[in-house]
Amino acid sequence: MLCKLAWGNVRRAGRDYLVYLLTLTLGVTVFYAFNTVSMQVDIAGIKEEGLSELMGSMLGYLTYFLAGVMAFLMVYANNFIMKRRKKEFGLYQVLGMRRGRVATIMALETVFVSVGAFVAGIVLGVGLSQLMTFFTASLFKTQIADFHFFFSVHAFNLTLACMLVMFVLTLLLNLRAVRRTRLIELMGAERRNESIKTRNPWIAIAIFAVGVALVGVAYYRLLRDGFPLTATDSKLQEAMSQFGITTAMVTVGTFALFWGLSGMLIKLLQSLRGVYWRGLNMFTVRQLAAKVNTVCFSMGVIAMILFLAITSVTCGMSIANVMNENLERYNPVDVSQTYVYYTPETLDYYKEYVNPSEADRMVLADATVDLYAAWHGDRKDPDNVADGIKGKSADNNDETGKKVNIADVAGEHVQIDSYLSYPLGGSGPSVVAGEMCKAMGEKLPKALEGSNADAMGLFVTPASQYNKLRQMMGEEPVSIGRDQYLLTCDMGGELGDLYTKYMAGGHALTLGGHELKPATDKSDEDTAAIANSAMGSNPGTVVVADELLSQLNLQPYSSNLLVNYKQGMDTTEADESIKYTLLDNLLVDGKEPGSWGVFITRSEMYTQAAQMNGMISYLAIYIGFVLVVACAAILSIQQLSNVADGSRSYRVLAQIGCDDRQIRHSVMAQQAVFFLFPLAVGLAHSFVALKVIIELVSVFGDMSIGGTVGLTCAIFLAAYGGYFLVTYLMSAGMVQAAIATRYSE
Repeated sequence: MLCKLAWGNVRRAGRDYLVYLLTLTLGVTVFYAFNTVSMQVDIAGIKEEGLSELMGSMLGYLTYFLAGVMAFLMVYANNFIMKRRKKEFGLYQVLGMRRGRVATIMALETVFVSVGAFVAGIVLGVGLSQLMTFFTASLFKTQIADFHFFFSVHAFNLTLACMLVMFVLTLLLNLRAVRRTRLIELMGAERRNESIKTRNPWIAIAIFAVGVALVGVAYYRLLRDGFPLTATDSKLQEAMSQFGITTAMVTVGTFALFWGLSGMLIKLLQSLRGVYWRGLNMFTVRQLAAKVNTVCFSMGVIAMILFLAITSVTCGMSIANVMNENLERYNPVDVSQTYVYYTPETLDYYKEYVNPSEADRMVLADATVDLYAAWHGDRKDPDNVADGIKGKSADNNDETGKKVNIADVAGEHVQIDSYLSYPLGGSGPSVVAGEMCKAMGEKLPKALEGSNADAMGLFVTPASQYNKLRQMMGEEPVSIGRDQYLLTCDMGGELGDLYTKYMAGGHALTLGGHELKPATDKSDEDTAAIANSAMGSNPGTVVVADELLSQLNLQPYSSNLLVNYKQGMDTTEADESIKYTLLDNLLVDGKEPGSWGVFITRSEMYTQAAQMNGMISYLAIYIGFVLVVACAAILSIQQLSNVADGSRSYRVLAQIGCDDRQIRHSVMAQQAVFFLFPLAVGLAHSFVALKVIIELVSVFGDMSIGGTVGLTCAIFLAAYGGYFLVTYLMSAGMVQAAIATRYSE
């Protein structure tokens, strides 16, 4: 009997449960689909060891956090249902039903709705996960060779556990509400509206103006100072303090803006008398002013959450796209190996802060070494590399003792030697970006402000090595005379533009007392990489004639050996043959002039970039979608509660002759304000933040957010706009029902 009664209640009160059902179904769908990522990675043919486990664990932990957000939403949505049905539960008790049975009916209703949402969500999640497999393959740039239908028991169990926690929490709160609420409160709930205090409109306008001023000043400070990402140790604390002040200003300003919104709306529309007195506009404005007073805090929170969601999704995916688009330029050869020389600063640091005895075997580098001739060593098992470094016996694994020589795989190759722009034993570079900007009257790129770019200066490299690299890449050599220079940079963006402007303006450089003129009017970008890397390896290099460089006696900084494999050699086999090579120490008169640096293959860098892009994209979309659903659901429930509270007002409007269309328009106008104002503020915050981020990232290359913004907007509109539509349709139904009962009181 109780089951039949509960099922009938769910069918009859289906509209009341719609937001609860929709939110819970979306949560189950997203939780299941995103937690199948480990299976998607396997089906997509991504062979990287440990990737599926890493992404699965990351998204799993994130699911627990997002489940907490969804649990809050379920409780919030359930409060609306309870508010709508208090009179009904009170009527059951009047008819003689004990509270225990009322609680049982409520529990059964919650079970029916939750099971329905869970089943629907799992069905949608299974379908979505199949489609996401193709998205996963495109992110990681692989082809699906054997697609087949799959079902993840792990994702199902994780989603079920999260939903059970939400169900139990909701059920306990419902039972508590019924047991602690007196019968008279249940029966009179429909007539008891929220107490509303009208604020002084002039005070509200003043607070609104303060909020606008705070947000405006915060925007200015952020555009001027940027994010404290490039500040050095001496200025980092100050930069963080200033950024904290800016964050506090925009936060306080946002809440002040919404707090004063009601007074601003009243005064603004009252001044437009032709608008204010037309139709139901006066009623609509008064309703808005009264409700904004009670939800200003939640609107501020929603605006800030939308800002975080939009910025994180757009920024995260855009940065990943920038890296992917420039990978070919950043990784010009099959494999590169770096060797870093010891400078006076390095030796001083080791003696003072690391280990003086270790510094005894180090010597100041006064010349570069031939890396191609020096590249030989033992190949170690990847699981035992640490043992090899510690000097463990070579007999403990099959690979140990196998000598590896780069000549076994190398075809074309070139060594790029980079020197600091001051002589041996000296200090203070003679070619720095800051001085170049001063000479042109330009500002230093924001990403270099507070960095050690001026302390390091630009590198110097010989023209013969640079031209050999160009020939390896199929480009013609560049003629550079003894009194000429060429600036190269593989990062593009603002740095590339800076060097191009400098040479196009005919500005001279002074290097070791020699004044040099530009050999061309454009900075090289496509053939400027001096090693394989993720974000660029050449922030700025001065290419000069070999004859001049030999006379300058500059301090060596690093050497990079760039190698293309022999023609016809399988790239995978070549990579495997030289991976995990422990190179022998280079000694000059028994001393080390430097140490081996980064070894990276192009295929490995492409794999790492694809992994990063995939993880960033998944995390950004997952977090962004759930946060937007959270905001939209909160707004939806608030508006449905407002309509429920104002049902008697809409009934009175109908009784005095207002037609249904005017009333529905008033409802839509109120809800549009509540949905659009937080979105507009969140978009404004995001626009300013993204402008700063784009300027920061532009030092590495042009950041295009067009495609990402399109995808983000599609996701957000589907969720946010869908909730707005559902809210309006439910509200219109509630208003129609209230009007239909105009003679019931």
